Amino acid sequence: MIDLHCHLLPGVDDGPSELEESVALCRRAAEDGCDMIVATPHQRHPFWWNGDRPLLEERLAAVQGCLGEEPRLFLGGEIHLDSIELLDEVQALPHGSLASLAGSRYLLLELSRQEGYGPDPEEVVHELLVGGWKPIIAHPEMYPWMREDETLFDRLVEGGALLQVTAMSLTGAFGHRARGIVNRLLDEGLVHFVASDAHNLSRRPPGLSAAFSTLSEGWGEETAHALTTANPRAVIEDRPLPGQPAFR
Repeated sequence: MIDLHCHLLPGVDDGPSELEESVALCRRAAEDGCDMIVATPHQRHPFWWNGDRPLLEERLAAVQGCLGEEPRLFLGGEIHLDSIELLDEVQALPHGSLASLAGSRYLLLELSRQEGYGPDPEEVVHELLVGGWKPIIAHPEMYPWMREDETLFDRLVEGGALLQVTAMSLTGAFGHRARGIVNRLLDEGLVHFVASDAHNLSRRPPGLSAAFSTLSEGWGEETAHALTTANPRAVIEDRPLPGQPAFR
């Protein structure tokens, strides 16, 4: 399996604080069946701006050096959608401070937990698509204001966005409400990825195998494979998802 959303870099956000913790987190993920992981430190977040791209690359190399060849790590970022100015920074990729997922044209976006803070996500999705980028909305089930608009998820996906839900939401570890939203999104075919969003080994550990089992039981093994392996692999390889239109 391939994890597209994991806070594994030491000392850069609310993930591990020390290198040893980072290595242990990655080894736990590997034991759970994950052979590739994208490190996604918070970026443009009020508490963790993480604009020093060379530092992030250095921390990634340090973790990979301790692990050896497996699991294989890639750099990405969970980019906070704080203002429309984000679009200017995106256009500077692959240079500049932001990190797309594994150097691809896929961007992992975190929205504000409160409605009205930050630009309209539908507008940003449109602008990113025009610029040749593929936006992925991280954990849509965790935004209370999105739950109030029954059609927003559909509009975002119809507009070209992809949705990534969290494994612990799917398995029920984050409560009935989050699980209910994820179940509905899965029933409607609106989920493209399941990722761990792991931060540590206690409260928010890796664990895609449990999500794979839940997906297999509820939606079939083909869906489980698509959301945890085939679709994430397409991101790593910077190509369209199976069944998705070609890049513009």
